[in-house]
Amino acid sequence: MNNMNRRELLRNLGLGALAIGVGVTVKDGNELIVSPASAADLNENKKRKRLIRIAHLTDMHIEPERHAAEGVTKALHHVNSQKDKPELILFGGDHVMDSMAASDTRTTLQWKLWHETLKNENSIPHESTIGNHDVWGWTKSKAHTTGDESNFGKKRAIEELGLSERYRSLDKAGWHFIFLDSIYPKGAGYKGLLDDEQFAWLENDLKANAQSPTLIVSHIPLFSMTPFVDNKLGDDESYRISSGSVHGDWGKFRDLFKANQNVKVALSGHTHLIDRVDYNKVSYLCNGAVSGSWWKGPNGEGDCPEGYAIIDLYDDGSFEHEYVAYGWTAEV
Repeated sequence: MNNMNRRELLRNLGLGALAIGVGVTVKDGNELIVSPASAADLNENKKRKRLIRIAHLTDMHIEPERHAAEGVTKALHHVNSQKDKPELILFGGDHVMDSMAASDTRTTLQWKLWHETLKNENSIPHESTIGNHDVWGWTKSKAHTTGDESNFGKKRAIEELGLSERYRSLDKAGWHFIFLDSIYPKGAGYKGLLDDEQFAWLENDLKANAQSPTLIVSHIPLFSMTPFVDNKLGDDESYRISSGSVHGDWGKFRDLFKANQNVKVALSGHTHLIDRVDYNKVSYLCNGAVSGSWWKGPNGEGDCPEGYAIIDLYDDGSFEHEYVAYGWTAEV
């Protein structure tokens, strides 16, 4: 989306107060940097101390085809060889190309590739979030599942990823990290939504950790402008955004975060596009995709190269963020 289209869209939506995709710069054709909000912010925070550097890799979509395993290998090698190496990797979901509509055999093959690649190419501690494509067999007609399988649905993803729970939290280096399960069943598919049990847990977790700056990871964006990229104004002169693209319960998050201002950053993937929305003191970062356009090249008419994000978290609750293109060339 060019600058003029972006401005026009903001005017149409009445969202002029939001900071969207702040300060995007391309370096040497190999790195795309998303800068902090402003130089003034940097000056105000020059005495702050960095507590931890993290990498956010999302939408890897590993599979035997299109050299996807080689691409994931290159991305992991790129992260692990950074001079200023991240201390933690957050995988944002969609580790495999698809298991929702895949047979047991196909799903097993994809997860085998993931485990082998991660073992061989990564030495950094990591945590994972469940993506829609990690869930096994919800599209029963194509996956040839019945729903009675012992590892049906999210059980398989939890097992493959070695998770203690489908949603959870942890503390590291003075920051509180929350990992949400944003994949809610809708027919044979999904939508972005938290079930009541998980939302109640989130409310309690935020209150219990009110003194810690908090970073939230979800697969589907809690709030993002990326669904508008390919969206067209309808006949009724309104935009319609699917809850499969962004959380349908966004209003609940808005109110929750307003009451719990320890939430500083919310990371997501899913749309394979890059944006930043600053709203009510929370920064929502949608961090592209390791796979770009599902291993067919950069996504969004070239706007989003294959890449991952590097995020520095500071003792005053601030952060810095960059999106790094790791130099993958897709098979034509």
